[in-house]
Amino acid sequence: MKNWKTVEIIRGLEGNHNMKILVTGANGYLGQGVVKHLLDCGHYVIAADFNVDYVDERAERIACDLFLITDNPYEYFKEPDVLLHLAWRDGFVHYSDAHINDIPKHYNFIKLFAESKVSKIVVMGSMHEIGFFEGSIKEDTPCNPTTPYGISKNALRELTAMFCKQKGKLFQWLRGYYIVSNSKYGSSIFSKISAAEFEGKTKFPFTMGLNQFDFIDYEDFCEQVVRATTQDEILGIINICTGRPERLADRVERFIKENGYKIKLKYGAFPDRPYDSKAVWGDSSKIEAIMNNKT
Repeated sequence: MKNWKTVEIIRGLEGNHNMKILVTGANGYLGQGVVKHLLDCGHYVIAADFNVDYVDERAERIACDLFLITDNPYEYFKEPDVLLHLAWRDGFVHYSDAHINDIPKHYNFIKLFAESKVSKIVVMGSMHEIGFFEGSIKEDTPCNPTTPYGISKNALRELTAMFCKQKGKLFQWLRGYYIVSNSKYGSSIFSKISAAEFEGKTKFPFTMGLNQFDFIDYEDFCEQVVRATTQDEILGIINICTGRPERLADRVERFIKENGYKIKLKYGAFPDRPYDSKAVWGDSSKIEAIMNNKT
C-alpha cells in the first residue's frame, strides 16, 4: 500500500476538495456503501471495523476494536481530516442492552477525537431519537426517545455537540430514516423480505402497514451522507431523507414489485410497534440545499 505522503501528493494534483476521512463501522450495512461512495468521489478513506472483509479494497482498511485504541486514536488512524462515526451495535434491536452499555465507549472515543487536531466530527443519528412524533421532523424538533436505542443516540448527539462546541470542531449529526435495500444480510423489513424470497418462502408475516414513514433508497442514502460529510457550509443536524411520507404497505409492495419477487405479504400477522408514529418524515430542506449545491 502507498504511504499517505505519496497519496497526498497524487491527490493534491486532482484538486483540493479531496479529504482524508476515517469511517468507523465501515464493514457494516451502511458503512460498506458510504465507503464506496467516498472512494468514488476521490477521497482517501481509512476504514475501521472489527473486521473489514466486505470493505472496498481501495480504502486503507484497519481491523480493530476501535474502543480499545485509547492512546491517541487520531494518530493511530492516520490523522484524518474528518471522523465519520457510523459504528453502532444492534441498530435494529431497539431494546438491546448494548445501546446503554456502549455509550461510555462512544463518549470516550469521540472525546479523544474532539481533543485532537481533527477538523470535523460527523456522527450517524436516527429518527428514533425523536420518540413518538407525527409530522415533519426538523432539526429543532424536541426529542423524547422511548427505547434504549433512541435514548442512547440522543445522548450521544448532545455529548458530541458539546465536545465540538468546547473544542471548536465542525459538527454534523446525520439523522437517518428508513433505508430501502434488497440486501438479504441486513435487519430491516426489506432485507428480511429479500432473505425470505431467496429461501423460497411464499408468505411473509406483516403488520397492516398503515403507518407512513420517510423511505430512502440505500444508494441515495449513501450519496446524501457523503455529500453532507464532504462540505462544511451546512452543519448541525441534517436529515438524511426524502422529505416525503409513504405508507409502509405501499412501499413494501412496490419493493416486492421492483425486485420481481413472488412472495406475498400476510397482512395483520403482527401488530404495529406501539412506539411507531402514524406518520413521520424528515424536513429535507438542508439536505436538498447540499445536494443542489445551494450552500
